[in-house]
Amino acid sequence: MDLGLKGKVALIAASSKGLGFAVAEELAAEGARLVMNARGEASLKEASKSIAGRFGSDVLAVAGDVSIRSDAERIVAAGIERFGQIDILITNSGGPPAGRFDDLSADQWDAAVATLLTSVTDMTRLVMPGMKERKWGRILNVTSIAAKQPVANLILSNSLRAAVTGFSKTLAAEVGEYGITVNTILPGYTTTERVEELAEHLAKKEGVDPSVIRSRWEAEIPLGRLADPKEFASMAAFLVSERASYVTGSSIAVDGGWIRSLF
Repeated sequence: MDLGLKGKVALIAASSKGLGFAVAEELAAEGARLVMNARGEASLKEASKSIAGRFGSDVLAVAGDVSIRSDAERIVAAGIERFGQIDILITNSGGPPAGRFDDLSADQWDAAVATLLTSVTDMTRLVMPGMKERKWGRILNVTSIAAKQPVANLILSNSLRAAVTGFSKTLAAEVGEYGITVNTILPGYTTTERVEELAEHLAKKEGVDPSVIRSRWEAEIPLGRLADPKEFASMAAFLVSERASYVTGSSIAVDGGWIRSLF
């Protein structure tokens, strides 16, 4: 299936590893030009070089922290300077610390808001004028299964991923007339460093081996296993494609059936 992404310019946050890197690979394979971003410059350069070499893609790597407004502005400006436009924005970030409400400080809440919510609104504001002018755009916000079904011990993620969902749904209604779609994609338990860190955190708290936590998750998933990042990336690529032109305001889970709610 041709997704109609050849030549499109996609900005992918947190794309040096994990889900973001898998999405960058998938879009490169479809012929998109990439603006890859992450905080760590060395790992970002290595990741972008790998993708450019394997797919022959035109890739710009811009290190920076999207939770800092000036960095977000610099990242978007660099992409526009290089390619002339940003057609696709995929917001993504590392998860906030695990913990219950009493475990977390006001500073940790502020940091989580900046990382998970403000970064999304800032980057959207920066790319929106060009999308409106061209009457075409795709915004895909990576959230979490926690946005639909709260996960114990993840109050920061549960709260702020849901906020991004509300933002995305509302924005989709506001910009649909410009040919811009806005969706969220909800990864479930996937074999990434973030999930490994969460397993280790819970294992330490319970005094068990991390494999016990992973086995517990697998037992909760109807498909009986954690996802491969490539499975997530395939859905992400579809949602930002020409083929998904009539899908907007939606929250799509890639979770192996973990979420039990009807909607």
